[in-house]
Amino acid sequence: MRSRKAVLHWVGVHSLGVAAALFFVLPFVFLFLTSLMSDRQALTRDLWPDTWQWDNYLTVWNTPGFLTWWRNTLLYAGLGTLLTVVSSLPVAYALAKFRFRGRRLSLLLVIAMMMLPPQVVVIPMYLFWAKQLDLSGTLWPLIISMAFGDAFSIFLLRQFLLTIPDEYLDAARVDGCGEVRTLLRVVLPMAKPGLAAVALFQFFSAWNDYFGPQIYASDNPAAWTLSYGLESFKGAHHTNWNLTMAATVLVMAPVIVLFFFAQKAFVEGVTLTGVKG
Repeated sequence: MRSRKAVLHWVGVHSLGVAAALFFVLPFVFLFLTSLMSDRQALTRDLWPDTWQWDNYLTVWNTPGFLTWWRNTLLYAGLGTLLTVVSSLPVAYALAKFRFRGRRLSLLLVIAMMMLPPQVVVIPMYLFWAKQLDLSGTLWPLIISMAFGDAFSIFLLRQFLLTIPDEYLDAARVDGCGEVRTLLRVVLPMAKPGLAAVALFQFFSAWNDYFGPQIYASDNPAAWTLSYGLESFKGAHHTNWNLTMAATVLVMAPVIVLFFFAQKAFVEGVTLTGVKG
């Protein structure tokens, strides 16, 4: 009787898991299969390609401007992520491990900035970057601004650094390490899961960003990113759903592959950020 209940419980639990997995996976399967159809079949109700048109991906890859969009997106996401991590870690370290007057107020300001919609500051920021510094038509306003820290990244790293025992830091200070050396030699190696989570969050955000490139780079096709260029590609091939799906797969694939390779560190980092308040 007990084994029968265990079997029924296993079937019930895994049935829900399989159903949830299919709910998330099937749209990607449909996207991939449609990308391999011919132009005519992509407009029908068929769910399986009659012939596998792998040339669709080559056609998309050779589209004028597509490689430029890739290069711009890698520059924006890669350099922006590096700047965000480098600038956010010292602030998070100070908020987590230092005791100073105004510490709580500083943390409240960081949380308040997380709640501030980007649309609220888009006009003054655009006037500053485009009119004062003449950087419109480029991605540099989006990249340079990441060198001044990110509220969400600071808060996430601060929560993770709270899980690192103060005894390690005290031991490093007793051995003669200054705060910078303690941060680099002691805190940084122990904070790798948190840094990985912050880096992935920022990389995914920059990779999928449509609003920022639309504001600053819409008038210069040479500065378009994949997310903005994909909209242009879709408009030019609105009847070629197979090519549109193939372009979408090429845009999504790097993010999916990166997440699967880094998911262990990502999950660990996100989980440990909630251990202490």
